[in-house]
Parts: sequence; structure tokens; C-alpha cells
Amino acid sequence: MCGTYNQVMPSSSVAAHPVVCWIEGGEARSARWRSESGASPPKRVVIADDHIRADDAYGLACQGTALLWRGDFQNARQMLLALASRADRQPRKPKKKSGVSSMPTSPAEAFHLHRQARSQRARTLGALLVLLDEDYGIALPRAPGIRQACAEAYGPGRGPSVTPLRALLGLIGAHEWRTKGIEIAAIGGRIHPHYGVFAPIRREYVDLVATAPLLALRSLSSLAFDIGTGTGVLAAVLARRGFRRVLATDRDPRALACARENLERLGLSEQVEVVHADLFPEGRAALVVCNPPWVPARPSSPIEHGIYDPESRMLRDFLDALPAHLESGGEGWLILSDLAEHLGLRTRSELLSLFHAAGLRVVDRGDVRPIHPRAADDTDPLHAARASEVTSLWRLAVR
Repeated sequence: MCGTYNQVMPSSSVAAHPVVCWIEGGEARSARWRSESGASPPKRVVIADDHIRADDAYGLACQGTALLWRGDFQNARQMLLALASRADRQPRKPKKKSGVSSMPTSPAEAFHLHRQARSQRARTLGALLVLLDEDYGIALPRAPGIRQACAEAYGPGRGPSVTPLRALLGLIGAHEWRTKGIEIAAIGGRIHPHYGVFAPIRREYVDLVATAPLLALRSLSSLAFDIGTGTGVLAAVLARRGFRRVLATDRDPRALACARENLERLGLSEQVEVVHADLFPEGRAALVVCNPPWVPARPSSPIEHGIYDPESRMLRDFLDALPAHLESGGEGWLILSDLAEHLGLRTRSELLSLFHAAGLRVVDRGDVRPIHPRAADDTDPLHAARASEVTSLWRLAVR
């Protein structure tokens, strides 16, 4: 290993985007910093290659020093696995102080400790960096071609950039998902998730919307809203179920582009209009569907906005505004996991109180157990909560 520590230096381009700086070959260098999680550029960077030992690399990463990789790309992947192995080692249990337990005292405390540990792990693994050229090429032996994957996620290249290898591998995986797509029986086709857009891998919520009774809803205006559409999968389900017009809303540009592309592929773009909106479009609908984030906690990256909803803000805003956007006799379908209840982050009575405060009543509820692998993983620190989880479709109407 060779290299020199650096301090981030002022740059005229800092106003446009963050910059990471380092010394290489005795020369000061800098490049655009890319971090999907919004992390700040590292203040200390050293050059690392195939000769660095994993223990040394891990020690530097734990101290907040980033390693800009200049060796073989596949060896960099192996180094990342080695760092993950060290980060995942169970720490020695500290000696208990008299009368004090080191174990979490509640599911909520276990959840917050788990999140803290995952955040620390992400920071450590994010210390291994890769330099991309102005066209997203990687000048390392055995590096894959990733130009299309980067262009899909970032847009056109505008100069060299540095990004964590872990994030880059996630981007490559997202490109593969986008290319292959996910078969969804309820729409008779595939959904192709874009980078940064929550993918419908947990299909139980899709099945709930596909099978819930519509009763006379389609005979009202035959207009439905899909709030927070993401990939557009639920809007497609509503269109397949016979709604003549569906307005699908989102405020994330990536989600809007993703939904439009999926609906075009499915031949539904004339039936479903994708609208940029913060929750609701104008007007009222016979059916309003929303699958908000289900855990009231702060997301640590854009993709986590599909899971975490600080202080249940989106849930509250959706419920409070729902009556004003329902036709007479219409329904709002809220798809929500009860994982937060099992984690001690929200109670069932608090959820019901939100319904009541918004002037809503429960017409019916459909439940389904999760089928994702983590629900059966007894090594997961949150296994008890995940194993008890139920996803529900709440049919709501104005009182």
C-alpha cells in the first residue's frame, strides 16, 4: 500500500456537487463524489491495491480512512467480502455491570440497535472506493463494462467521479433487475424496476390489491388513484381489474420515469396517467390505493424511503387528505405491514386512532403472511418481529 492522507480542499465545483480529493504519485487529484446515501466525501483517502492486507484495510476503514482501489477489480470485490466478514463478526460480550443487563430491553430498542449496527457496517464497507472516468469506465484490470448501468442511474457522465465499490455493485445488480424484470401474475407481464425505485419483490401486497373485492367501485366514475406508485405495479393491477382510468402519482423523478416505462411496456399508457404530485392529484376517485412505507423511522438512503417513514408522516398525510379525494361511496385501500407494531414503534390502537381522526371507518380488512426469506431466518436480530408480521389491506370509507 502507498499513498498520503488528504483533507478535502475547496473547489469551484463544490457548489454543484461534492468533491473528494487525494494525493497520488505526489500530485493532488480530485473528482466528483457520488454517494446514493448522501454521505459526505471522506476527509482522508489513501491509495490501496492488491498488496494491502484485509486486516489493515479494515483497520483504516474503521478509523474513517477511505481506500481508493488501484489494483485488480475482482480482488477489490474479494476485499469487500473480507471487510464484510470482519464487520459481521460478533463482538465479545462485555462483562455485565452489577445489576445491569447488556441485552435490549424491548423490541424497539433491539430495532434501534440493529439499525445503528447496520449504519456502522455500511460506513465501514463504504470506505472502499473506485474511480470512474468521464464515461463511467473503470481503469482497473478485469473491470466489467458498466457504462449503461451508470448512465441509467446517474444520467450522462460529466467528468471523473469516485464512488464506494459497494454502491457500484448495487447499481450493477439494479441494472440486471431492470433488464430481466420481475414477473407479476396479476398484470400478466413483467415489471422492470429502475435503480433507486422500490422493487415489488414482496408480492403479497400486490396479490392483496389483485384480489380485494371491488363491489360497485368500478361503476362509480371508474377512476382510481395510485398514490406513491413507484414502479407502477399497483396502477397496472387496477387497470387490469377494469378501471377505465388510473392516475398514478409520485414525486421521485426516478419512480416517475420507471412507472411510465413499465406502463408503456404493458400497453397501459393510454389507460394510466403518471402524474408528478406530492400524494394526491386533483379531484376525487372511486378508489384510492396507497402502499406507504411501513416503519416509522428515518431512512438512510433514497431506496429506504420505500420502507421507512419518519414519524409516519406519509401515512398521516394520506389518511388526513383521503376523505377529500373520495367520491361518495368510494373507498381508500391502505396496504400496510404491522411490522412496526411488533417492533414496538406503533400500536394498533394508534393506527385506528389515525383512521378515526381523519374521519374514516374500516369497511373490511384482508390479511396475508409474508413469504420473503427473512421471515424464516432465525439468525436475524429482528426474527421474532418478522416471523409475526402480517400485511393488511384496510378498506376505508368516509364516516
